[in-house]
Amino acid sequence: MFMKEDNMIKEPKHSNYGMGSGTKIENQDILSLRKKILYMLQNSSLKEISDVIMEKSKRLTHSQNCYVAYIDPENKDSVGIAFSHMTDGCQMYADIGEARFKIRKDGTYGGLLGYSLDTGESFYIHNPSQHPAAHGLPEGHTPVYQFLSVPVKYGHNIIGQIVLGNPEKDYNSLDVDFTDTIADIYAIALQKLL
Repeated sequence: MFMKEDNMIKEPKHSNYGMGSGTKIENQDILSLRKKILYMLQNSSLKEISDVIMEKSKRLTHSQNCYVAYIDPENKDSVGIAFSHMTDGCQMYADIGEARFKIRKDGTYGGLLGYSLDTGESFYIHNPSQHPAAHGLPEGHTPVYQFLSVPVKYGHNIIGQIVLGNPEKDYNSLDVDFTDTIADIYAIALQKLL
């Protein structure tokens, strides 16, 4: 839990790896985002909503990069629909409207990108190459020196993912809590639009 001191929320101390506190954030940014997404559900596409989720996630966590995905209900692939361009191939993905990562035959996604989908855990890490699930970046990929990932859940089902990278300041559990709260808002959109 966060400690209040003189009516201020103190950020928890951070380490090189961590998770959220489980606290859902309720502040003006989150309330405004929830209201905007609920309004957008009336006549916006999933892509438009995903773009808003990406920009707000980046801003609230001071991140340079973001990947917002849903789980395809037909085949369980992870489908990135809003994402920063981190490889030469990203423009191709943008042109076709998605970056699709197929689920493996064993039912997992694998790698660091798939870790929160495989475990259901939200986390951050300051040195991604040191995480046991990491297996390196594709050639030409923008370096990732910090990584944060949360699964988007509806009930007990994982229906999407928000991944962030390369923040202006070190990630901590408060960043995970913000992103988990944003993921709850995104889950409402995914549940309605998929």
